[in-house]
Amino acid sequence: MEQARRLQAGDSVLVGDALISVTEEFAQSLKDGDTVLGIASSAALRRIPLNIREMVTDAVSSSLQSFQRLSDASPAQIDAFFDTAARLLADHSVFDAIAVANAEDVSSARSRGRSTTRLLLSSKMRTDMVSAFRMWRDLEMKTEELVESVKHDGWTVEQWRSPLGVIGFVFEGRPNVFADATGVLKGGNTVVFRIGSDALRTARAIMHNVVTPALLQSGLPVECVQLLDSAEHSAGWALFSDKRLALAVARGSGQAVAELGSIAQQSGLSVSLHGTGGAWILVGESCDEKELSLHVEHSLDRKVCNTLNTICVPLHRAEELVPVIFDAARRAGRKRGTEPRIHAVLGSEKYLLASTDIVVQRAEGPVSEPQVTVSDVSSLGHEFEWEENPEFHIVLVESLQHAVDLFNTYSPQFVVSTCSQSADEQTFVWRRANAPFVGDGFTRWVDGQFALLRPELGLSNWEGGRLFARGGILSGDSAFTVRLRVTQTDPHLHR
Repeated sequence: MEQARRLQAGDSVLVGDALISVTEEFAQSLKDGDTVLGIASSAALRRIPLNIREMVTDAVSSSLQSFQRLSDASPAQIDAFFDTAARLLADHSVFDAIAVANAEDVSSARSRGRSTTRLLLSSKMRTDMVSAFRMWRDLEMKTEELVESVKHDGWTVEQWRSPLGVIGFVFEGRPNVFADATGVLKGGNTVVFRIGSDALRTARAIMHNVVTPALLQSGLPVECVQLLDSAEHSAGWALFSDKRLALAVARGSGQAVAELGSIAQQSGLSVSLHGTGGAWILVGESCDEKELSLHVEHSLDRKVCNTLNTICVPLHRAEELVPVIFDAARRAGRKRGTEPRIHAVLGSEKYLLASTDIVVQRAEGPVSEPQVTVSDVSSLGHEFEWEENPEFHIVLVESLQHAVDLFNTYSPQFVVSTCSQSADEQTFVWRRANAPFVGDGFTRWVDGQFALLRPELGLSNWEGGRLFARGGILSGDSAFTVRLRVTQTDPHLHR
C-alpha cells in the first residue's frame, strides 16, 4: 500500500509483476489520508478512504480484545447467546422493526434493477434463521478439544484443537447469513463482517434488535460480533488487508469474491472463498426416467449456488430423455408461475419443442426471450443468475467420460450428481469428477444446515484447487487451529 497523497496521474505502481499507471481520474479521486491498494491479480488500484480504514482498524482491534476475553466465557453463556437470539428473532414485536428495514432494502434494490430473490427476508428465511440459532445453541462447544496424545518417558505431548482468532467475513446481501456468521462463537472465535449494501438496513436492524441484545444478556463481550456499518466496497478491501485477521471468508458473486481473495492472499492471510456455484447432473447410460424427472424438478425450485446449471445427456438416449428433462423444468417453472429458459449445447435443441418467445423475469424487469437458445460448449462455464424462470444448459455427450471431461473443464468444480442405476457409473464419477460435493439425486442437498445440521459460512468450490485439511462446507465451528502442549514429569529431560 501507498499513501494516496503521494500519487499523481502518470505515476507507476509496481504490484506483483504488474506495473500499473495511475490515471487522471483515479488521481483526482484521492484525498489526504487515503490509502491506495494495488491488486496484483487484476492489476487494479483501489482507494480506501481514511475514515473507512480507521473504522476497520478499530473494529479488528476491539474484536481481538474480545477474542481474548471470550476464552473466559462459559459454554452456558455462549449457548445463552444463541438461545436469546432465536427468541428475539421469533418475537413478532422485535421482528417488526427488522421487517420494515428489509422492506426498504427490497424497495431500493428493485428501483435500481437489482435482484431481490435472496434479499427478501421471507417468513421461511426467518424460520430458518431461528432454527440456525437453535442449532448452534444445541451443538457441543468445540473451543478446546484433545486431538491426540503422545506419551514419552518423562514427558507427554498433547495436540489440542483451539480457537483461531478474528474472522473477517464479507458476504452478499443475504440477511440469513447473520445467523450463520455468529456460529463462529461456538468455536471460540470472534467475527467482523461486511454485508452487501443492498441489505445494509436489514443488517443494522438485526444487529440492533437481535445480535447486540443477545450478546449483552448472555454476558459476552459485545464486540464479539461486529458489523462494518458502511455501504462502501472499500470496507471489505480494508478488512481483507488487515494482517491481524486469522481467516478471511468471502462469499457472493465470482468476480467480487475473486478480488477480495486476491487482496487477502497478498496480505498474507488465510482465505476461504465461496463464489461461483452452479450444479451439474451427469446422466448415465442406465438412468431411470422417473428418477431423472424428479431430480431435475427438485434441483430447480429456486436459484442458489447448488441449483442445477448444466445437465449432460447421453447422445443415444437424447430423444427419450431430453423431453423428460424439459417437462420436469416446466413443472418447476410453473410452480413459480413461469416457463423454463433452456440453453441447448451440442445438438440438444433437436429434441426440444420448437423455440417460442416467453416472458423471462430479469432483475431489471420482464423481457421477451426465446425459450430455447443454441449455445456453444464454451458457454458451459457460465452460471445463470435467474429470478423466476429456471434457466440451465442441456448438453449432449458421447459417453460418461465425455460428461466428466466437460465438468472438469467448464464447471466451477462444485456440485456433481450422477443419475444412474449403475453402481459402476456412480463410482466412475466419484473417482473422476473433481468436485467436493458428489451425489446421486437432486443437487440442492449441498447446504450446511440441511445436510450437516450446521449453519454454514459458505460452500467452497474447487476452481482454485482442492482444500487443505477441510471439508467443502465451512461452518462456524470448523475454523480452528491446533496447539501443542507438553507436560514434563522428568526434570532431567534433555535432548
